[in-house]
Amino acid sequence: MRNVRDIAMGIVALVRLAGAEPVLAGPAEDGYVAYRNGDYAKALQVWRPYAENGDVAAQAFLGDLYFLGQGTPRDYKQAVFWYQKAAEKGNPAAEYNLGVAAEKGLGAAKSPQQALSWYRKAADAGNAHAALALGRLYRLGLGTNQDFNAAAHWTQQAAAAGDAEAEDELGALYRLGQGVEPDLMQARDWYRKAADQAYGPAENNLGMMYRLGAGGAVDYERAFGWLHRAADHGVAAAKYNLGSMYALGQGAPKDLIQAYDWYVAAIADSDPAIRGQSEKSLALLKAEMSPDDIAEAQRLAPH
Repeated sequence: MRNVRDIAMGIVALVRLAGAEPVLAGPAEDGYVAYRNGDYAKALQVWRPYAENGDVAAQAFLGDLYFLGQGTPRDYKQAVFWYQKAAEKGNPAAEYNLGVAAEKGLGAAKSPQQALSWYRKAADAGNAHAALALGRLYRLGLGTNQDFNAAAHWTQQAAAAGDAEAEDELGALYRLGQGVEPDLMQARDWYRKAADQAYGPAENNLGMMYRLGAGGAVDYERAFGWLHRAADHGVAAAKYNLGSMYALGQGAPKDLIQAYDWYVAAIADSDPAIRGQSEKSLALLKAEMSPDDIAEAQRLAPH
């Protein structure tokens, strides 16, 4: 087991919608109250006439309902129609959501270039989701030439607004020295900011920083704690990493049954790279276990 290659870090990009500011007064506020209460059909009924009469917030919210299929069948084309109406009036949330639609090809032609344009408009208006998305496109070179300096600039803007995913990505940029000078202490600090918001991927990344002694001393106890949080939040890499810590007795007494169960959990819901590594580690682990231990582990393993 001591030859296991740890799968340490990873950046997870999430598709998120940025809601518009609510209508603050008048009958349209009833739609916002209904939405918050989960009565999406009523929200749709209330907001539609306001949206048709040009209310920008109602238009953006109507787009959300169609995009998410709330109170109506999911209809990406209708969502894009209403987002477009709101974006024409400079609504940053709608501009960001049009970027999501263009990037993913949902209700519109898939176009990283169009996504970049809409994200830029929204990010220039201070939308943190858009700044993060824009940074990601520059980092990956989607819709534009790869530009780590621009990626770092926009990711920093989103992180400064307290966006946990951006804080995690900024940690990765500092760890890798992409667009910023490599700085493992800064990387650890940004991972910690995101982890303190219970963002699972950052919890995993912070745990591995402590485990590897990156940006500070090795601290298996803290590593174990953060990895356990990340695993409990469903992060597949953390499940694998936690399994390897149990297998090696790092941060907790060596426990092959626990290691077995965490490897099985990682295999069950991970991406192919982590699944393959977990399967290899599990095979090596079984060679150290007695038949009774394997039987007990199989009994306890998630199904």
